[in-house]
Amino acid sequence: MAALHITDIEAAINWWREHSPSPDGITACTEVRTLAEVYALLVYHHEVEVDETSMPRPAREAWLAWYAHTPDAPCIAICSTAQGDAVCKGCGRTELEVQHWPQMTPGEKRVVWRRITQEAKAWRFNRYAERARRASGIDHAPLRDGDAASGRAAAPDAVRAVRAASGATAAPVARPQA
Repeated sequence: MAALHITDIEAAINWWREHSPSPDGITACTEVRTLAEVYALLVYHHEVEVDETSMPRPAREAWLAWYAHTPDAPCIAICSTAQGDAVCKGCGRTELEVQHWPQMTPGEKRVVWRRITQEAKAWRFNRYAERARRASGIDHAPLRDGDAASGRAAAPDAVRAVRAASGATAAPVARPQA
């Protein structure tokens, strides 16, 4: 089994906070509390990963519920492993990862997602970023500069192209009064 990174636990906590907000502004939902316990133990022990099978059952179920709302495969339908590349230019997965994806656990998939997102070399993170986002069902908002850290990467030229195609314009510039 794979190790879940602390950033995945944090993302799940934030997803649950958004989807099951506190009724009184103080009390967190059960899923947030169970995930927060795992998160706190990671921080306390100065660790960044937890084995997906060692998590308490309620925390694992809350994490899996978050995971079910994330894109499954990073594929953008441009698979260069079919042409003999060891690493797909479209999604960044190795040939073995592409082949074994259906059998991988959610934790193993997240390990791959984390690696390809950090590398940000695949086309899904630059020239085809908008296509990848639409295919993944993430959202349809125009890309912004600096989205690479969140997995929504795009080169500045791609950002300008997406903004131009969507009709988005830059914020008006404040002009000094004469």
